[in-house]
Amino acid sequence: MLTKDRIIRKKRIRGKISGTAARPRLTVFRSNKAIYAQIIDDVKGVTIVEAHGTESQQVGADIAQKAVKAKVTTVVFDRNGYIYHGRVKALADAARAGGLTF
Repeated sequence: MLTKDRIIRKKRIRGKISGTAARPRLTVFRSNKAIYAQIIDDVKGVTIVEAHGTESQQVGADIAQKAVKAKVTTVVFDRNGYIYHGRVKALADAARAGGLTF
């Protein structure tokens, strides 16, 4: 369920960023049990790669590895209204360590 504060943050973030073919958007969704990441080209409306699991570092490493295989090295990070700490930060740090630039 989206909280009121998260909805406001999400709309503010998505109003400013968008993924292109040259620099797609890396978006994060976290549930109580798992964390999901997708790299999206918003111009075409397609998901380039995706990864999910229960460990944030593993998901970050997986999404980076799949992105490098798909020849994507630079992305725009969309934290999806979540505060940048904990699992979201761990995923982002692992993705950076895996070769993504944002």
